[in-house]
Amino acid sequence: MPHTPDLTVVPQGVKDVCAALRARGKRAWIVGGCVRDLLLGQTPADWDVCTDAQPGEILRTFRRAIPTGIDHGTVTVVHGGHHYEVTTLRGETTYTDGRRPDAVYFTEDLDHDLARRDFTVNAIALDPVSGDVIDPFGGRDDLAAKMLRAVGDPHARFQEDGLRVLRAARFTSTLEFELHPATREAIGPTLETFRKVSAERVRDEWLKTMKARRPSRAFDVMRETGILAITCPELLLGVGMAQNKWHAHDVWRHAMECMDACAGDPILRIAALFHDVGKPATRAFSDKTSDWTFYDHERVGAELVDPICDRMRFSNDERGRITHLVRHHLFHYQPDWSDAAVRRWIQRVGKERILDLYALNEADVRAKGRDCSEDLANLRALREHVTRVLERGAAQSTRDLAIGGHDLMKELGLGPGRLLGEILRELFEEVTENPDLNTRDALLEKARVIVEKKAEQP
Repeated sequence: MPHTPDLTVVPQGVKDVCAALRARGKRAWIVGGCVRDLLLGQTPADWDVCTDAQPGEILRTFRRAIPTGIDHGTVTVVHGGHHYEVTTLRGETTYTDGRRPDAVYFTEDLDHDLARRDFTVNAIALDPVSGDVIDPFGGRDDLAAKMLRAVGDPHARFQEDGLRVLRAARFTSTLEFELHPATREAIGPTLETFRKVSAERVRDEWLKTMKARRPSRAFDVMRETGILAITCPELLLGVGMAQNKWHAHDVWRHAMECMDACAGDPILRIAALFHDVGKPATRAFSDKTSDWTFYDHERVGAELVDPICDRMRFSNDERGRITHLVRHHLFHYQPDWSDAAVRRWIQRVGKERILDLYALNEADVRAKGRDCSEDLANLRALREHVTRVLERGAAQSTRDLAIGGHDLMKELGLGPGRLLGEILRELFEEVTENPDLNTRDALLEKARVIVEKKAEQP
């Protein structure tokens, strides 16, 4: 059942803003997601205030007020070092672009303002002073039932703003609610409006979804309602695709389980979502093992996910990180790996990505749906082995060598050019095998031998 809102959680600054408007004979409430979270017993991250004061009256009420969205009735009030969005009660006309209303008009009717919102659980207002809750559409009942239901006609709500169908999917995950049948049924017929939504807004919803305990709930809704066929059809190729004896799930469900199990930030969980996107393209049946194989799926997956990330407008750094993790997510540590083998693995995957890969690999093996105790033991052994290698300070690139190109030119009389790079790479290989060689004298001696050998080559 919804909680009685704890008004002590409401920041004093929010109460001050509402009190200042009341002092001018106006009414003010907090509204939307912050009220929903209060009723769920959670502490809201943001606070939105609505009022029957006109935008000009809001600006005159506060010494520091910024007309950030004044055409739509929104003023940002700066109070006590914090910013609070204060919006005049309003109604809206048509949404030609499927994103924003063509025009808004101001009203003094709170119920009319709440009627334009997306879901009943977000269409609740609260007087932060008296504690009175205004809930004209049964949002508290839906909170109690853990039901996500559109305000009024779901077709109309989804045709107004195409992003709302994706928000519906996200809330099933972040709130762990079920979609009301009529709300779910309205998604498919309104997807043409969703097609108008920019890639940036879709990406942002995905990232918000990744903060849920089980983001797979949202992606299952996206798959079942047709949303994912528009945003990322590549993921649908794994639906129903059986794997092999090592996996209890098809490619799709394994990806969902991996994403849910992956402990980390949203970008890391995006990588978990895509880690096996290359499997459908590499699936082949082996007569030798009488089972399916997916050879090189990590390389193919990286090639596929890079343009997907570009299409979804991830930043260059985010795209690079996701692509790198997909490319290197597959590794099978064995106890007989030498120190040199571990150093080569570190060099290949990048020292800065090791923690990401630990988390991704653990989620990957847990998502197989089979006994993963041996895989987890191997992962623990790898972590311990990597720690030992790194504590010894082994070189991770040619930049870590005890000598550089200038040393080689000065001591060996070489000129700048490709030969210098070749020598440094060979020295790095030597040091990878034996870190004790990483001294100036030892490397110069090795370099002289390399130069002599190259001079003898035809």
